[in-house]
Amino acid sequence: IALGHDCGHGPGGHASEDALSPYLVEGFDHAVWGADVVLSPLNLCAETLDGIRNHSWTRPVPATPEGLVVSWADRCAYTAHDFEDACRIGVVSPSMLPDLVVRRLGRSRTQQLGRFIHGLIDVTTTTGTVGMPEDLAEALAEFRAFNYDRVYMRTESLAQAAKVIDLLRALVDHFASRPQRLPGDGAGLGPGSEPAVRAAVTYVAGMTDRFACQSAVDELGWTAERLPAGV
Repeated sequence: IALGHDCGHGPGGHASEDALSPYLVEGFDHAVWGADVVLSPLNLCAETLDGIRNHSWTRPVPATPEGLVVSWADRCAYTAHDFEDACRIGVVSPSMLPDLVVRRLGRSRTQQLGRFIHGLIDVTTTTGTVGMPEDLAEALAEFRAFNYDRVYMRTESLAQAAKVIDLLRALVDHFASRPQRLPGDGAGLGPGSEPAVRAAVTYVAGMTDRFACQSAVDELGWTAERLPAGV
């Protein structure tokens, strides 16, 4: 579950969900896509797929203790690490953290992850159910909200997300109308048909960031200025 939980992400991370959702009746959720599409050839057990499918906060609670462990670990890890990364490049600083977060979790990644881990262990061994102490769960929610406000949703981040969305949609439109350019059996699909669109989404969603950008240059004639920065 831990190894596969994010394998459904398209290029650009979470922005790929906004980019690709309009093309699919069911929408594009990286957790569901990872379990039901990317990993479908591996014939994994139902419990493993459930943990991958439901690791996100927006999904149902995982059905197994193993799935719960990964779900909590994911929340704790990306919250602390994303904040540390943002500090490293000067977007935020430890002094900006809300007082509640500092009091309960500390200012450094080591302190924060340590308290999360020990909190999960304490609750799990005491109650027999995987969970977080209420005070730390409240601090985690406050920490995550801070990251959204100051890191993920800042003007520069939204501008980059918009570039990712433009890039991925342009690629899907290009390959859906030219299914012969798709790998495999794409030549047998009708241009613009539902199977062609789904095949194009599957192909684009499986690209790395660099390959998506290079494909835009090679297939669409895009210049570097149109691409998301840093790739």
